[in-house]
Amino acid sequence: MKVGLIDVDGHNFPNLALMKISAWHKAQGHDVEWWWGFGNYDRVYMSKVFDDTYSPDIPEPINTKEVIKGGTGYGLENQLPYEIEHIYPDYSIYPDMTKDTAYGFLTRGCPRSCHFCIVSKKEGRKSVKVANLSEWWDGQKNIKLLDPNLLASKEHMDLLHQLEMSKANIDFTQGLDCRLLTKENIMAINRIKLKNIHFAWDYMKESTYVIRGLKLYAKLAERRPHGKYATVYCLTNYDTTMEENLYRVYTLRDMGYDPYIMIYDKPNAPKNVRQLQRWCNNRKIFRSQPDFEKYSNKPNNRDQICLWGGSR
Repeated sequence: MKVGLIDVDGHNFPNLALMKISAWHKAQGHDVEWWWGFGNYDRVYMSKVFDDTYSPDIPEPINTKEVIKGGTGYGLENQLPYEIEHIYPDYSIYPDMTKDTAYGFLTRGCPRSCHFCIVSKKEGRKSVKVANLSEWWDGQKNIKLLDPNLLASKEHMDLLHQLEMSKANIDFTQGLDCRLLTKENIMAINRIKLKNIHFAWDYMKESTYVIRGLKLYAKLAERRPHGKYATVYCLTNYDTTMEENLYRVYTLRDMGYDPYIMIYDKPNAPKNVRQLQRWCNNRKIFRSQPDFEKYSNKPNNRDQICLWGGSR
């Protein structure tokens, strides 16, 4: 059997589903390769994570007997069969991005059900352990953890211990839920070799719990891979005003965190929100001019934007 793979999103980040599909088919003795327009295939897999806004779809190949499409870009219902989901991934199909780096999930699902996020709809409103680290890690020096909300799992302390015992550099790519930080799990995080860690402050209604968790982390954290403590993502252009955006930025700055502006529906975001992102996310500018109003009112920075929106 000859199998072709198509990563519709491109090759900026390895597609874990295709890595597992490739591993399973190779274990059956099948020939697997990246699809191209010549030759004939028995089956071609097309995997797409993002919607058409960020990953425009491509035509189905005609030089194959069968096409299988999967990934959230094609819908939330399609999932890999159990025997493929739990196979050790074929890292060889992305040699540059997976060199000495393992990618995978220890948990799936999230109880938060944020309106801008599809995880709860796709994986359920509960964080559930789905694998031990050994299922997809085999001694690589770096681990990129893809879990949506590891700390919400009742088994998260055991999983943090597994990450600690790996001695690998851990990158929590989706961040950790600062509302669930405790003395116990922060001490466990301290024992992990951190490659990257960040938190998020998306909703103003969660401010009390976010600030409480971040204060506790600042008090107890020992390993700080970037910033004085860590980076905190702030969602904008969703349900917050500019005053609320600045409140979060200034509060985080004063607490010793690096705020990082994320823009929802960026192509249609107001100019002042995009300017806020340029100011905040450029650390050199942010530290040299910590007042957004002064920054935005400079003639060369204004870009015809008033602080609260509208044209000059």
